[in-house]
Amino acid sequence: MTRHSREMVLVTGASSGIGAVYAERLARRGFDPILVARSADRLHALADRLFGETDARPEVFPADLADPEDLFAVERRLATDERITMLVNNAGVAGIDTFAGADPRRLETMIDINVMAVARLAAAAAGQMLPRGRGTIVNISSVTALMPENFETVYSASKAFVLALSQSMARQLEPQGIRVQAVLPGITRTAIWEKSGHSLNHLPPEMVMEAGDLVDAALKALELGETVTIPSLPNAAEWLAFDEMRRSMQPKLSLSTPAARYRAAGQQAA
Repeated sequence: MTRHSREMVLVTGASSGIGAVYAERLARRGFDPILVARSADRLHALADRLFGETDARPEVFPADLADPEDLFAVERRLATDERITMLVNNAGVAGIDTFAGADPRRLETMIDINVMAVARLAAAAAGQMLPRGRGTIVNISSVTALMPENFETVYSASKAFVLALSQSMARQLEPQGIRVQAVLPGITRTAIWEKSGHSLNHLPPEMVMEAGDLVDAALKALELGETVTIPSLPNAAEWLAFDEMRRSMQPKLSLSTPAARYRAAGQQAA
């Protein structure tokens, strides 16, 4: 495969951490990465390194996904460039510790990047991939989607959205040839912690995964056909049992009468 015939992967949040590792790993696997993030300098440094170390021809695409014009530009690229056969929806922000009285602008920015951008870019990519019946969309969620009471309120809620979005996308798109994967990292050594004002130094080392290990596990899980990947979960059967319990409730979630515990005494006797 020559440099001019490779398929392309668009990676958001590619300037560092998980996104940069995805770009490097996929460049070595035969993709030309389109590197999307706010920091043009970091993107150019990564692109230069990948060009020198791999056969890839990286492309730098500076964009702030909280900016409507920048988001539309990335969205349009995904919707129109048939060379893009994979999207890694990795960009995200954290850092709102207190919900009550939170700065509404920070809340809006988090939702814009963690929710709106993820949904719009995934939809654009899916629309472009469907006519050919092939492609892959990876959405980076978080284990906080499964334990919202233990982390930042809006961040956890936004990552729960990404998980639910991915599960619904998989149901609709996989029968038509589009692979969908939600990756739920635990605590990972990335810049998002510094940017959110938190430190990893006080945590036990066994709780913190390196970004390279995370991405390698997620890519292996993609090969195995997983729709939901929790890289640190030792026993995959636990997630399958959890998900099966959720599914088993579905026939009982919409009925014509309230559950018995909500009925008045007279109604129960009747």
